[in-house]
Amino acid sequence: MSAGTNWAGNYAFRAARVLRPRTVDEVQELVGGADRLRALGTRHCFNDLADSAGDLLSVEELPVEVSVDAARGVAMVSAGTPYGILGTELQRQGYALPNLASLPHISVAGAIATGTHGSGVRNRSLAAAVTALELVDGTGALRRFSAEDRDFPGTVVSLGALGIVTRVELAVEPTFEVAQHVFEAMPLAVALEHFDEVMGAAYSVSMFTTWARPEIEQIWVKRRTDQPAPPPDLFGALPAEVDRHPIKSMPALNSTPQLGRPGPWLDRLPHFRLEFTPSAGDELQTEYLLPRRHAADALTAVAGLADRLAPLLQVSEVRTIAADDLWLSMSSGADAVALHFTWVPDGAAVREVLPALEAALAPFDARPHWGKVFTTSADRLRELYPRLPDFVALVERLDPRGVFRNEYLERTILAG
Repeated sequence: MSAGTNWAGNYAFRAARVLRPRTVDEVQELVGGADRLRALGTRHCFNDLADSAGDLLSVEELPVEVSVDAARGVAMVSAGTPYGILGTELQRQGYALPNLASLPHISVAGAIATGTHGSGVRNRSLAAAVTALELVDGTGALRRFSAEDRDFPGTVVSLGALGIVTRVELAVEPTFEVAQHVFEAMPLAVALEHFDEVMGAAYSVSMFTTWARPEIEQIWVKRRTDQPAPPPDLFGALPAEVDRHPIKSMPALNSTPQLGRPGPWLDRLPHFRLEFTPSAGDELQTEYLLPRRHAADALTAVAGLADRLAPLLQVSEVRTIAADDLWLSMSSGADAVALHFTWVPDGAAVREVLPALEAALAPFDARPHWGKVFTTSADRLRELYPRLPDFVALVERLDPRGVFRNEYLERTILAG
């Protein structure tokens, strides 16, 4: 049976089939007997990272686990659990994660493997919440890595190259409420002049623009209710009078509640509701993370390409992420700003403009999101990730037979 397509429909998997083991023992048996195999998550990947010349393996049918060790402040989670399901159970038990991505639909293992993130000047990537994980390596052995292990920072954002992750431990905290406010129409010059103040105005802040004109069209301000309310205007930007979708022409039905209405963290930190199709659905995505100190210059460089970008864009989002120490994290080593681009589903046109966009961002050491569309070369990736040689050595140690290798890995991190 065909493995089908990714979530957006822009990529058709070439793998022969999808295997769905129900126990970790079955995962070990399947890996041990495979020539080529890759983990498949919720298919929210816009390139061939998750594909295989052999089979795909989904862990979504492993027994669901969400249990909290209150003394240690961690939750033990089955790897295939979507964040929306995880969040619902943590909330029931009185706990929360520090942050969430814009989509609650994505799985824990897939999100951490690609360095996926939310927003907030003090909030790190989702992968940085991992305190331990278990995976089946290329020999079929079940291995555990924790923060005390020397190689642990290389095992979290792993691109699926080290094995099939089966179980994850995540740092949790007591539950909290968030109120979401949307402000509209901030001139780009004002946003650049006050960038740090705008992005630090609340627990999590996102800017949205189409680059059709020099303006930030929406600023989504997500504040914890134990923090002060935002001002009546945000450097001249005024509060929206109705709920908004990040793509302003789309109905706000699938967006999380706004207008300052408080609610649980899991219902406000994402941009989209779990029960609806996220974002536009019919789209491509690209994202680059770079040191936050370069934010104004990088945004100015992007604005210089507005005539080429705007016709292909549905919306562009700007977020901030605190630094971590994970080897292949896009925010490793420095507080980061993320420049996200949601394109119309025209792959040829998008790929034609990406080299110009990447060249404009190159002076700022922009790292592409591993799971989205990019053209950055393997040579450049080696320059951007100082620990990449250590990661390659880890791949060779944990997957000596090359079970998890695929064209994506050979093209990006294993080239040369």
